[in-house]
Amino acid sequence: MPVARRAPSAVTASSHRRNIDVNSLQTTIEERAANPLDVVEHLAVTHDWPFHRQNEEELAAEIEGQWCTYKLWFSWHPELGVMHLSCALDIKVPEKKKTKLFHLLALANEKLWLGHFELWPEEKLPVFRYACLFRDGNMASGELVEDVVEIAVFECDRFYPAFQFLIWGGRDPRNALLSALLETEGEA
Repeated sequence: MPVARRAPSAVTASSHRRNIDVNSLQTTIEERAANPLDVVEHLAVTHDWPFHRQNEEELAAEIEGQWCTYKLWFSWHPELGVMHLSCALDIKVPEKKKTKLFHLLALANEKLWLGHFELWPEEKLPVFRYACLFRDGNMASGELVEDVVEIAVFECDRFYPAFQFLIWGGRDPRNALLSALLETEGEA
């Protein structure tokens, strides 16, 4: 899917909170918040994220992470009041590693409070997914959309090394995750 380039990316490779002046965006966004993708588009323009708005219900963007450029796909389902975000990692999973990858995905998902990882079968890419429910007059805000993107990028950055350790480093799922998260087991 082609992604339009607006300007060189000003997004830093950081898992820290990105600084934007949400108050300056609020007036413009409030008028357009009935469709959360309008808020996403406004943030993409503000941050100079390359993006492409397919239609009123789909938007694709790119954002720099610590390890790679992540592909973000947003979809809006007005009949359900749900905005869905998928954030794909640029790691193709070889067929022979899929079983081990599914085990790693299960272990990684146990560590998440929000969202989950899965494998996109056609693309063979690990992807982080998250959905937001907007109903009963609750509308998307710049802060909420920014938080959702930050959560996705943070979790992808956090688990990216585990996927690399498993696929290219030959580690088993448990050791790949432990190595990536630098956790220790047992007592000293």
